[in-house]
Amino acid sequence: MPRVTIALIFSCLSASLLAETKLGKPLTLAKPVTVADLMANPIASVGKTVQVTGRITEVCEMAGCWLNLVEPQSTKHVRFKVNDGEIVIPKQSVGKTAIAEGKLMKFDLTREQTIARARHEAEEQDRKFNPNAIKTGSTMYQIQGDGVVIVD
Repeated sequence: MPRVTIALIFSCLSASLLAETKLGKPLTLAKPVTVADLMANPIASVGKTVQVTGRITEVCEMAGCWLNLVEPQSTKHVRFKVNDGEIVIPKQSVGKTAIAEGKLMKFDLTREQTIARARHEAEEQDRKFNPNAIKTGSTMYQIQGDGVVIVD
């Protein structure tokens, strides 16, 4: 009898360690791609619904309206962004794994837009910002989010 009790306790603990937090709409695609695979050729997916998995490195400190995903073996990252108030991503999600789904968008930013975006992010994250470090515009890819599953 004690072995059954121990097995039951272990089973419950294992299930609780793999808890999921589902935010927004349910995911619709069958299988996610890695951040590295998506960002190897992002132009092929622009305007399409994508599902990507990675580790959360940052969450919007002000409204929980975005998160950054990376793949541990890559420096590539992608931002998952929702309209303010649609989904609130918990700040304690940093370090966890997520599967995010939405439409991949491409933004070509001027130098001024790149500076404004970087300044805003620095303020949100309470980081120092040097506008002189930005010399040119940038291209940014971002998932306009529909839903995300965060795995604890």
